[in-house]
Amino acid sequence: MTSDPLPVEPLPATAWAVLGLLSFGRELTGYELKKWAELTLAHFFWSPSSAELYAELRHLERSGHVAVDTLPGELGARRRYRLTPSGEDALRRRLAHTPLPPVDPPPAFHLWLGHLHDPARLRELLRAARALADKRAAQAETDALALADSPELTHAARALRLAARAHADERDRLDAALDDLEA
Repeated sequence: MTSDPLPVEPLPATAWAVLGLLSFGRELTGYELKKWAELTLAHFFWSPSSAELYAELRHLERSGHVAVDTLPGELGARRRYRLTPSGEDALRRRLAHTPLPPVDPPPAFHLWLGHLHDPARLRELLRAARALADKRAAQAETDALALADSPELTHAARALRLAARAHADERDRLDAALDDLEA
């Protein structure tokens, strides 16, 4: 008889983002974390505000997921944050227990944290997201065709065709990401 895996901690999205930012093995100041979020997360998830970031760092420090070192500086003390083993464990459990589909957080978030993922699980998540995008593209196209005979719904049909193209684009991007993983 196998035991159930440890449950995923109920942390807010900002906490998962901060843990992810710190998962690359570097100690960072709050300012550096904000810049790293703008450089990476903002492209596929979102970038927390400075206030959100600092509030979450305090919470994660209290929970033991983040450790902090205070270093003297010319303009006052600087706090450098690092991921603790419990923080990495919490993040790994969250990644391992992401439901299939829809994938939340988005596939790019999982790809970004691929260094913490089981490779087979990462491919499974990307394939599931790809299948969902393909299904949504087909459904939006079918729904647009169903509106074709109703002149008063012309704009609704156009919006559905736009949605179908967006879902097809997402499917194609996921195909490219899967190909990239295999390279």
